[in-house]
Amino acid sequence: MHLRFTDKELATLVEMVSLATSVAMWNRKPGAEEGLAAFEGMEQKILEKVKHAGQGSLIEFDEEKQVHQVSLEYQESSFFQECYDEFRNECFWEELVIRLADRDLARVIGKSAWENLTEEQRRERTEKIEKRYWEELTTNGIDRVAVIFPPGEG
Repeated sequence: MHLRFTDKELATLVEMVSLATSVAMWNRKPGAEEGLAAFEGMEQKILEKVKHAGQGSLIEFDEEKQVHQVSLEYQESSFFQECYDEFRNECFWEELVIRLADRDLARVIGKSAWENLTEEQRRERTEKIEKRYWEELTTNGIDRVAVIFPPGEG
């Protein structure tokens, strides 16, 4: 298969592949190694071809790791880095809210009852709790989040 890309389309392809690989690298589940290797292999193949196609300003070769990568200069102003940063930020806040709300619900109804709920049932039951946490975290960030250690542990 032969595809023709403009320089702008090629840069977009590089960003898409690099974003996908960056997100895939968060998967540390047993058995994910094969999928991650496939993503990394595809990224390397595309980055190498792009570099040899005259887009050397986008791609650099890391001698120590022996891999092609998006140049740091390009990466700093790239859309994919903006997307990746936003993805990580949103995942953090959403996961924090959901886990805190789930913890609160489990404390009220008991752990075994909580474990018997479906994800949909949990979200229905924690909707008000999640809203309260969203309001708090939107207003104050993590400034008022604290860990209270049991006596003798902290």
